Amino acid sequence: MNTESNEPATQSENFERRHGRRLAHPSGWIGGAILIVLGIFLLLQNLTGCSLNNWWALFILLPAVGAFGRAWQGYQNAGGRLSGEAGRSLFGGIILLLITAIFLFGWSWTIFGPALLILLGASLLLTSAFPK
Repeated sequence: MNTESNEPATQSENFERRHGRRLAHPSGWIGGAILIVLGIFLLLQNLTGCSLNNWWALFILLPAVGAFGRAWQGYQNAGGRLSGEAGRSLFGGIILLLITAIFLFGWSWTIFGPALLILLGASLLLTSAFPK
């Protein structure tokens, strides 16, 4: 950005400034996403009469959202390519999301437990193939 002259900033400089501020404070969108998910679950509960007995499992979404955020940041840092770091974070978020769904909806661990092991093994194989 040109700070020595009094010329107005160009569009690209304005975009960079806005984009930089957005990345500097990721807690805003994480908090917003969490509130939206909680609101959707509460709305579905009120509309359908279906209650979630294990509502505490929603707190597992906090690290899942953080993992998805790290995956996106790793993807951007690698120039729009899936790196090992981004892949590990992505699979970590997916696994945490699946665990949350198992607890929330009362799904059977006898089916989804082995599926989690398969997913974990696949994530180790795939992310080892990508450069760090």
